[in-house]
Amino acid sequence: MSKWTKTIGSLLLLILVTGCASNGIKEEEQNHNTLVYGSGEITSINPVLYEHGEINSLLFRGLMKNGEGNGLEKDLVSDYSISEDQKVYEFTLREDVLWHDGERFTAEDVKFTLEAIMDPENESEIASNYEEIEGIIVEDDIHVRILLKEPNTAMLAYLTIGMVPSHLLTGKNLVSDPFNHQPIGTGPYKVESFNLGESVVLAANETYYNGTPDIERIIFKFTPDSKTRALQLKAGELDLALVSPEDTETFKDAVEFTTYQMTTADYRGILYNFGSDFFNEHRELPTILSYGVDREIMVESVLLGYGEPAYSPLQRSVYVKEDMERFDYNPQKVKEGLNNAGWTLGEEGIYEKGDEKLSFTVHCMEGDTTRVQLAQVASQQFKELGIEMKVAVTANIDWENQEAFLIGWGSPFDPDDHTYKVFGTGKGSNYSGYANTAVDEALERGRETAVEAERRIHYDAFQEELTKDMPYTFLAYVDALYVASDKLEGIDSEAVLGHHGLGLFQNAEDWHWNQGEGK
Repeated sequence: MSKWTKTIGSLLLLILVTGCASNGIKEEEQNHNTLVYGSGEITSINPVLYEHGEINSLLFRGLMKNGEGNGLEKDLVSDYSISEDQKVYEFTLREDVLWHDGERFTAEDVKFTLEAIMDPENESEIASNYEEIEGIIVEDDIHVRILLKEPNTAMLAYLTIGMVPSHLLTGKNLVSDPFNHQPIGTGPYKVESFNLGESVVLAANETYYNGTPDIERIIFKFTPDSKTRALQLKAGELDLALVSPEDTETFKDAVEFTTYQMTTADYRGILYNFGSDFFNEHRELPTILSYGVDREIMVESVLLGYGEPAYSPLQRSVYVKEDMERFDYNPQKVKEGLNNAGWTLGEEGIYEKGDEKLSFTVHCMEGDTTRVQLAQVASQQFKELGIEMKVAVTANIDWENQEAFLIGWGSPFDPDDHTYKVFGTGKGSNYSGYANTAVDEALERGRETAVEAERRIHYDAFQEELTKDMPYTFLAYVDALYVASDKLEGIDSEAVLGHHGLGLFQNAEDWHWNQGEGK
C-alpha cells in the first residue's frame, strides 16, 4: 500500500463518519464530573497504525504498562516468563478483561494485533519495533507465546502497545475502516462520540477490570493553538491543557489553576533531509552546523528556562554518554569546517561553493509556536555566521520534498525506543533518510544485548558515531507545561514524559475532582 493510498483511505473514512458525528460537547461541558482537555486535532485512532496520541492509553491497554518511575508492570497479563536466550516470551492473560462491546479479550487478539503491526500493507509507524518476531503461537484463550528470531531486549517495553480486537478487524482494511473513529478497546474509557474537527467524547468504562474511573467523561476538545488553549482555560472552557512557555507565564499568579512543569525526554532539533538535492550533495553540513547554534540562549529566550540544551537523543536516559561531544556554540569551528569542506564566504555575506549558496529552508508545523521560535532563533544565529536558513510554517509535512524540518522525538523508556526506528537505515520513523552502517550496527547490538553493562558499550558507540555524522542539529529538551484546574487531583507530577508530553494520562483512571465536589 502506498502512502497516497493510506492518505486517501483516511480521507474516505473521514467522509464516511462525518454524517454520524455528534455535536454534544456543549451539553457535556456542563456536566460537573466531566474533564475537558485541550487537545491537538485527532483524525484517526488506532494504536496499530499511529504511534502518537494521548487518547490511546485511555481506550486501549497493552500486555504491559509503564508504571511508577516508568518501570514496566503487568497490565493485561497475570503472569509472564522470558526464556534464557531472550527469544521466547510466554504470557498468561487475565481472565477478567472485556472489550468495550462486551466480548472477552483473548490470545487471538494478541496475535492479531502484533501481526497487523508487522504487516507491510498497513505501513505501521512502529513496525520496526517488532521486526524480530518470527511467530506467535496461541495455545488457548489465555496462553500465548511470542517467538523471536533474534533477541530484542526492548520487546517487553514494546508490548505496552494497545491491543485491538480481532473479532472486529479480521479481514478489514485497517487504514479506512470506521473502527478508527469508533474504536473498541479494553481501557478505562470508551468512545461515546467522535466529532470531526471538534472533539472526541470519552465515557468511563463500567466494565473496566481495574474498576470504573472516578471521572465520568473526558472530552478531547481540538484546540491546536497554545494561545487559544490558554484563553479557553481562563474562560473555563478547558480544565487541562498543554501550553507554551510564554503562555504558562500568564498563569503564575492564578490561584484557580495548577501548573505542572513535567520533565520530558522530548527533544527538538533540525532534521536534515538527506534525500533532498542539497543535503544529499552536502552531507558534511549537519555536523558543521551543529556548532552554529547557541542552545543556552534558546533555552532562556524561547523556553524561558523550561528545558535544557540538547546534544543527544539519550540525554534523559541512564544510557547517556556523559563525555560525548556536546557541540557547544563555536563560530570558529563552523568557519573552519566550512572552509575545509570547500565553502567560501561570498560577497553577500553567505557561504558559497561553486555556484551554490549555503541556503536552505526549515519547515515548522503551524500551531506550534515554540518550534517556530526555536527555528527563528537558529536562523538568526546561522545568519550571523554566513548561513542562510529560511523558516517556513506549513499545515502539512512533506517528508520527501522538504530540505529540513524542526523535528521532535524522544522517549524516557528503553534506549532502543525512538533511536532504532528514527536513526536506523530504512526504519519506519527515519524521515531524514539517514544511513550510517556504524550507527546501525551499534543499535542492532544494543537491542540484542540484555546485560546493562554490555548495552552501555553499544549505546556509547551509537552516540559517538552520531557525533561524527550528525543526522540532526539537536537544540533543546523541552519541559511539558500543563495547566489544570486547581480542583483536579491525581496527576503524577513526578512522571518523566515522552514525545509530545506523552504519558500524562497513564494514570487518568485515578484522577478525581477534589472532595468529590466536581468542578
